[in-house]
Amino acid sequence: MSMDAPPRCPLCAEGEPVLYAEAHGRTFWRCARCALVFVPPEAWPDAAAEKARYDQHRNDPNDEGYRRFLERIAGPIAARVAPGAEGLDFGCGPGPALAAMLEARGLRVALYDPFYAPDPSALARTYDFVTATEVLEHLHRPAGTLDRLFALVRPDGWLGVMTQPVRPPEAFAAWRYARDATHVCFYSRATFQYIGARWEVEAEFVDADVVLFRRRSRRPARRAP
Repeated sequence: MSMDAPPRCPLCAEGEPVLYAEAHGRTFWRCARCALVFVPPEAWPDAAAEKARYDQHRNDPNDEGYRRFLERIAGPIAARVAPGAEGLDFGCGPGPALAAMLEARGLRVALYDPFYAPDPSALARTYDFVTATEVLEHLHRPAGTLDRLFALVRPDGWLGVMTQPVRPPEAFAAWRYARDATHVCFYSRATFQYIGARWEVEAEFVDADVVLFRRRSRRPARRAP
């Protein structure tokens, strides 16, 4: 990649990216506008390579450590929605533990995953909440996916995301997140604040790697008497 031709930011498509880090045979760029750190398209894995990597994940729904990890998003979501609320676990993977944990709390959860639960009907309706855990870092086109996710959320509903915050450039070589070739986008608080402003949602930071977005209903302005 020529230094005088930086790649286009896949989130805002407007900021001028600058070189952020080079590690593990990949070049990472940071957008000056939305602060997204990303790898250019030529470094994206194809679908077969992605699936092969995901098949190596050991996300056992019965693993107590994995359930404790997911509890950091399950608890905050369950505390913010009504009993019986309807949700979608987007990118659920082969072992949808989060859905089972939320259903145990009396919530109803549909599943969608492009590899393991490719049910288009799940994307044809709306929900009180949507979760995307360990998903955003894999998105080749995050703006388009966020458009879809926020469109799935009903007014006053929630989108909950979980992804590790981006590390400083000098820490990239040792960061396991950066070693995974399927991880192509990395987010910071500034990036999530940009997302909140662009999609007109409220961002609530409930843990170091958990953000809840509230999609407020738009009510017509009151007329003057």
